[in-house]
Amino acid sequence: MVLVAVYGLLALAATGRSVLQISEYFSRAPLAYLLSALAAVIYVVATVALARGDRTSRTVALVAISIELAGVLVVGLASYLARDAFPDKTVWSHFGSGYGFVPLVLPVLGLLWLRRTAAPAA
Repeated sequence: MVLVAVYGLLALAATGRSVLQISEYFSRAPLAYLLSALAAVIYVVATVALARGDRTSRTVALVAISIELAGVLVVGLASYLARDAFPDKTVWSHFGSGYGFVPLVLPVLGLLWLRRTAAPAA
């Protein structure tokens, strides 16, 4: 339950921030803000999939959380290497430092939880 709640909270925060950045400052860093919006969509999908918890939803959650982890690692590194492309903090920039590094830790916890709660193989 706590994992779903944290995902839901991050989904709301990421959605709000990306909507503001795209609507007000898009020309300043379009790639960064679009990636932030993508992160928001992934958080929404992961939240719903984790909350539902059926077999198909668990697969969707696994894919979404795996993409999330790859995204935070790639965007986190890119935000240090191409600073001009990331003038403002986004969800995944600087490995989620603007969110207390929760975006870096959360997918690891999500994947561990999915693994721990997986049904035993027949």
